[in-house]
Amino acid sequence: MYIDGFKKNDDRDDRKEKEEKIKNFYTRKEKNDMIRDEETVTAAEPVRTESALARWQAPEFETYERDRRWEMYLALVLAAIVAYAVFTNSPIMAITFILIGVVAYIYMNKEARILDFMVTSDGVVAGKELYPFENIKSFWIFYEPDGKKVISLHTRSYLPPYVHIPIHEEDPVELREILLQYVPEIKQEEGVIDTLERLLRI
Repeated sequence: MYIDGFKKNDDRDDRKEKEEKIKNFYTRKEKNDMIRDEETVTAAEPVRTESALARWQAPEFETYERDRRWEMYLALVLAAIVAYAVFTNSPIMAITFILIGVVAYIYMNKEARILDFMVTSDGVVAGKELYPFENIKSFWIFYEPDGKKVISLHTRSYLPPYVHIPIHEEDPVELREILLQYVPEIKQEEGVIDTLERLLRI
C-alpha cells in the first residue's frame, strides 16, 4: 500500500513538474518573440533626411479640373462600349469595361495625398519608397508650366519600368543638375497610357 501510494504521489509530482516546465517554456518563448519583434521594429530605420540634396512636398498624382459635362460624356462613351459588347455577345469585354469604369470613378474621386520627395546621394525617395541610383538606368524631366511636371525614372524593373515623380513647384533646372551627377539623362517620349490619362483627365 505504501509503495503504491508513493508511486501515485511520484506520478503526480512528475506531472506537475512537466506542466511547470511546459509553462516556463512557453513563457520564455513569448518573451523572446516580443524581444525579437522589438528588435525588428527598431532595425527598420527611416531614410536619412540629413543627406537630402533636394527635398519637397507634392501630391502623389496630378489632378485635373473636370466638370459634370465631361463626366457625362465619359459615362456615355463607356455605356456605348458596354452596350456594343453585349450586342456582339462579348461578356468578357463588357465586364472588362465595367470594371474599368468603376476603377476610373474611384480613382477620379480619390484625394491625392501629399507626400515627401527627396533626392539623396543614395537615390530618389518618394514617400516611403527609395529608388536607388544603381537601379535607375536614366531619367527625363517632362515640364510644362501649365501641365505635366514630373521626373520620369527609367528603372531596371520590368513592372513598371518607368516611375513618375511629381515636381510640383520645384525648379526643374536645379533638380536636373543634381540628378546628372548620378544618372544619365536620356530623352523619353510620352507613352500611350500617359497620353490617354491626359486626354481623359484621370
